[in-house]
Amino acid sequence: MPITIDVFVDYVCPFCFLVEPAIEELKRDRDVEVTIRPFELRPDPVPTLRPEDEYLPRVWRDAVYPMSDQVGLPITLPTVSPQPRTEKAFMVLQLAQERGLAEAYTEAMFAAFFQQDRNIGLDEVIIDVAVSVGLDRAEVEAALRSEQRRDRQRADQGYAVHTVGIDSVPGIVIEGQVLRGVPSATRLQKIVDDVTERKVVARPGQS
Repeated sequence: MPITIDVFVDYVCPFCFLVEPAIEELKRDRDVEVTIRPFELRPDPVPTLRPEDEYLPRVWRDAVYPMSDQVGLPITLPTVSPQPRTEKAFMVLQLAQERGLAEAYTEAMFAAFFQQDRNIGLDEVIIDVAVSVGLDRAEVEAALRSEQRRDRQRADQGYAVHTVGIDSVPGIVIEGQVLRGVPSATRLQKIVDDVTERKVVARPGQS
């Protein structure tokens, strides 16, 4: 049985994009089942960040750009101001999950914001990104209008905060073990190996 991994992300968090190479390497080298989970860093009515303020340029200079160089994934501080909310993008993530396209949709959403400088809070941008990975336009438009999906997204946010204990992203949960920050592929592999070994030892009838 594969090891289950939940990856909590927000589409406006650069570190969530920068952890993707390690996750992809883990998927190539180990038997894992990865699920993308939503976590809004600043849900309404919390104000979102502005790139013209001091905070974002400093964090990007000191941490984001060095990590981008390290993992070989080029990204740029988006100029969208204030930064978009991601509730609607996460409502469409639900549809992407149902169609088996969650990882492709998530990668495309990150690329739209951090490599193409697009406002991923706008319906037309979300629709374009979703359609580009194979989702049906009419279904995407319906998802954006769905109060049921909006309620589910808020429930998912509550699950992340109150059940799992996520307070920052990326948050990687491997069989209940929560990792914060951007772990290397090597660290992820070691944790998966340790979990796998414990499962083997715990199986009845095994010596």
